[in-house]
Amino acid sequence: AARPAGPAQSRIARPAAPPPAQAAASLPLLATLPIVTDQFATVTVVPREEIERSPTSTLGDLLFSTPGVTGSSFAPGASSRPIIRGLDVNRVAIVANGVGANGASDLGEDHFVPVNPLLTNQIEVIRGPASLRYGSQSIGGVVVATDNRIPDRLPCTPPAADPARGCVSAEVRGALSSGDNGREGGVLLDAGAGPIVLHADVFGRGTDNYRVPSYPYIVAPDAAELPFATQPFAFNGRQPNSWTRSNEASVGGSVLFPGGYNGVAYVRTDNVYAIPGSEPDGTRTRIKARQDKVFGKGEFRPGGSTVEAVRWWWGYTDYRHNEVGLADPTDLNTDGVRQTFTNKETEGRVEVQLQPIKLQFAELTTAVGLQGGQQRLTAPSPDNIGSPFNGLFDPNRNTKIAAYIFNEFQFSEATKAQIAGRLERVDLRGATPAVVPNLFDLAVDPTAVGPSMSRNRTFTLKSASIGLIQQLPLDLVGSITAQYVERAPKPAELFSRGAHDATGTFDIGNPDLKTEAAKSIEVGVRRAQGPLRFELTGYYTKFDGFIYRRLTGNTCEDVACVAPGDPAGPLELKQAIYSQKNATFRGAEFKFQLDALPMWGGFWGVDGQYDIVRATFDSDGTNVPRIPPQRLGGGVYFRNAEWFARVGLLHAFPQNDIAPIGETPTAGYNLLKAELSYTREFKDHPSGIKKVTVGVVGNNLLNEDIRNSVSYTKDVVLLPGRSVRAFASVKY
Repeated sequence: AARPAGPAQSRIARPAAPPPAQAAASLPLLATLPIVTDQFATVTVVPREEIERSPTSTLGDLLFSTPGVTGSSFAPGASSRPIIRGLDVNRVAIVANGVGANGASDLGEDHFVPVNPLLTNQIEVIRGPASLRYGSQSIGGVVVATDNRIPDRLPCTPPAADPARGCVSAEVRGALSSGDNGREGGVLLDAGAGPIVLHADVFGRGTDNYRVPSYPYIVAPDAAELPFATQPFAFNGRQPNSWTRSNEASVGGSVLFPGGYNGVAYVRTDNVYAIPGSEPDGTRTRIKARQDKVFGKGEFRPGGSTVEAVRWWWGYTDYRHNEVGLADPTDLNTDGVRQTFTNKETEGRVEVQLQPIKLQFAELTTAVGLQGGQQRLTAPSPDNIGSPFNGLFDPNRNTKIAAYIFNEFQFSEATKAQIAGRLERVDLRGATPAVVPNLFDLAVDPTAVGPSMSRNRTFTLKSASIGLIQQLPLDLVGSITAQYVERAPKPAELFSRGAHDATGTFDIGNPDLKTEAAKSIEVGVRRAQGPLRFELTGYYTKFDGFIYRRLTGNTCEDVACVAPGDPAGPLELKQAIYSQKNATFRGAEFKFQLDALPMWGGFWGVDGQYDIVRATFDSDGTNVPRIPPQRLGGGVYFRNAEWFARVGLLHAFPQNDIAPIGETPTAGYNLLKAELSYTREFKDHPSGIKKVTVGVVGNNLLNEDIRNSVSYTKDVVLLPGRSVRAFASVKY
């Protein structure tokens, strides 16, 4: 009987009887499109081999072309967060090894996501009911990354004659890229003997300013205000201020015991990267970030008649970054820390999966779980000490505790259903000025902004889902799910009251925001067997009280906000007030892979994809800001057990469905990509080598100007131009 599996346990359907060309091969074919047919959620799987072939280094950039997903592209190569079906930051959870990736990427688009694709074994993008496991902040979906930092098995099978004998596995990964003079490398080690298994890894990456096809700033910066910003005559073919440096290392281990394991790991991440854009170019802005994280997970299968398995995950994160730049953009001697973000976060989750129960009409499998966590955030600034707008927000704390249940009913081999629910309590404690008028000037009236007042908000959130999966003729699998999810406002939405340089806005939170609720229905049909594999999904979601940054048309600086037409304006930042309106999101996603012509132990074939999302406010039909464009793409490939070659084109249509204030249309583009890779596995090689992969990927081969419609910096940041990346990995 099927069990309600978490994303890390998703199963990808494979052909029951491989085609003749595949049966003749000693190894499975490379680059089979992963189609998940047994999950009630829509699950997109990015396996290790696809991650390795990707020409990108951040999670958002990796998923940029995935149907239904894109990246924020704030600082390509450094900070790009996944956006799922037009929903980002506060509605998309990022999970690594069962607990939140944490950091501060949901507080600002310029903050890096502390998940390193180079060291990741698999990434899953989950939409729908499975996200109830991770909390109301995953109302839009969840991105799950898995690696081997906490091993759950020995790295190799010891000899039968000496089961206590230890073994060691090692892997070296590296890549070079032309567009940014990029160089990256990592070493992974796994060792085990008896019940003890250890893991260690180290990684480093560096890039220079990346190449772009043309001058990136739609409007050249004012040379008087930003004398150090790049002017058109000084443009050297590269995006100014886009270099990166990053290092990461971890060590972990597990104890294996009959029926399970228990492990713990520590990871340290250090990133330094520049922020592209005309303003940060002129102020030499860069971020120096570090994160220390300790986390653990385990599983125990007692073998009894009641409990099938108990699983647990926990983590503690200590994150800090400094935003460094010039206080005076005309004086290089004023370089220093302009803003600091800290996040100390603790999280834990335990789940009990019960043994299946035979009912008269179905077999029932139940999983129940508890989740809790606490987060402490600060965002101080050395500038404007004593001002009510010092930093983005005052120190705040939030705690949550939740319980969830998943019930899966297996009616027959062809039909199953799931009913799930979650109850969550969220407590938010912070402070915000009693009054923040839309227009003010503290230099003229220091009392225009009210005194800081403590605010405590408590939310009780209820979420539920129901789903059905039905096997159909022609190896098709159909699914329909419906869910109701409630989300509490995030601290930044409640307590912000100051400059947010990442988005170019002066954010004013609303401490009286109410619960956001989403009612959605999703229908899908999938085929994972045979020469034609595909997935087609359509969805419709209505939000009650959708929380968003509403641009007012006013502009602000550190201590003043002025109206349009004011002789003192326009000022540097756009005023954005967190507001609520009912909204409707609807869209569709499609992808397929067709093995058309058997040859050389593999296939020539074609693939394709399409996705669209529309989002409007119910009251007046205006567009929700920053929605991805409609996209259509396809490619031609060859694949067998050792070789994979593909040429593909992704066309993004112009995005003209924009918000009435503060957003501009975005031109379409054509993204041409070509790749070639070779993988060879060895048995009993004298050098100890087990597997070698080498390859080359060319990205944006048409060298087009590409601007991402969802990016706050699209008018000053171009995505990388033509670039070639060579990569290799060797496993021992």
